[in-house]
Amino acid sequence: MSEPASARPLADIEAQAAAWVRRRHFWDWSDEAQAELDAWLAESISHRVAYWRMESGFARTEKLVALRDPASEAPQTARRFPVLMGLAAAAALIAVMGAGATRMMLHPQDRIYSTPVGGHERIVFADGTKVELNTDTVIRARMTTDRRVVWLEKGEAYFQVKHDAAHPFTVMVGERRVTDLGTAFLVRRDEGRMELAVVQGRVRFDAGTAHQAATLTPGDVVTASGNTVLESRKSDAALQSELGWRRGVLVFDNTTLAVAAEEFNRYNRQKIVITDPAAARLAMVGTFPIHDVSAFTDAAEDIFKLRIENQGSEIVISR
Repeated sequence: MSEPASARPLADIEAQAAAWVRRRHFWDWSDEAQAELDAWLAESISHRVAYWRMESGFARTEKLVALRDPASEAPQTARRFPVLMGLAAAAALIAVMGAGATRMMLHPQDRIYSTPVGGHERIVFADGTKVELNTDTVIRARMTTDRRVVWLEKGEAYFQVKHDAAHPFTVMVGERRVTDLGTAFLVRRDEGRMELAVVQGRVRFDAGTAHQAATLTPGDVVTASGNTVLESRKSDAALQSELGWRRGVLVFDNTTLAVAAEEFNRYNRQKIVITDPAAARLAMVGTFPIHDVSAFTDAAEDIFKLRIENQGSEIVISR
């Protein structure tokens, strides 16, 4: 049995993705090869994200290779060697490049947008729809005269949709579908779990399972994991707190230190580790800058008299 994709080191996945990109652009490509690639991409979201980022790196490099002095009229034979050298350089770049925030064309109508850990990006589509990407997020968008579809592959995004009844705006989260009915909403996708919160207007949510589609209104929240779909309500104040990342802050209201630490860890390379279970259950109230981990740990030390140890890549909180 093959090793699960989630258990493989990221470097191995990126190496596989780079190999696929090299094969696709420099080898003879066939329907069988495309089927193999599709199967590999379907195995894991990590595969898809790594491949798209590697492919986007090639797209940027290929454009640089294609550029030449328009005044040059050198014979084709004289230009061939530099171009081949450029393609070889592109292949080498693909083999060693790392992940980054990218945009690229997968198909003629598809475009990728992504953010790194701690990143935040605002996008405005041609139809006037606005999207904000939170930390470590990847979306794929297909915005044409006939279709308006966004696939949320990972992370969190806030949508302010320009409503067009003749051309519905749809967000796909795996098999689950969110359709705009004139609204603003927040969608978050973690491994095996998604959350949808309606801020304004209405959306139609289709869980893609035996559950019936539902029309949601402001304050409605849906959490879906596996075949389980739970509906709840949040106040406008709670929703605005959840959207604090748009202003660069995290808002905690009787939030346990364990949950607060998880939120900080989404935005920062230096991770907070709480070793004492009792300390993890303590509740925190406050607003903190997303990247100011020390402000949070200082508050935990002052309020709860906890021990804080900075160990470089980790900050350990204990009794």
